[in-house]
Amino acid sequence: MNAESKILIIDDEEIVRRSYARALAGKQCIVRAASNGPDALQMMGEHAFDVVLLDQRMPGMDGMEVLKTIKARWPDSEVIMITGFPAIESAKEAVALGAYDYLTKPVGPDDVINAAHGAMTHKRWALRSESSSRCSCLH
Repeated sequence: MNAESKILIIDDEEIVRRSYARALAGKQCIVRAASNGPDALQMMGEHAFDVVLLDQRMPGMDGMEVLKTIKARWPDSEVIMITGFPAIESAKEAVALGAYDYLTKPVGPDDVINAAHGAMTHKRWALRSESSSRCSCLH
């Protein structure tokens, strides 16, 4: 990741938000956090985020609903769904809705770093592919 990487952590548990932020601190990225879906979507409207670490189960607006909104409004953001209640059905749904990855809690610091790095790399390749396919149409 580089200094331009912007990561948003969305989780209703403060200890989880702090843990993920601590893992990513000093990894040449800007990290912000939100405790719920509506606050997170407001933050995304104000600032573009490259990678989103998203809790699946939150009170009010759940992670799947937040994921749908993010991918509809900010399709270039890579979303990593994280859950303490893994199920094949929810994993399939998350991926079908555009999630880059699906992790199960507890998620250790290395898992957070590796997932965020993988998502950022994927985003860069996707953007590079888009721009080169647009350029090739001009020749």
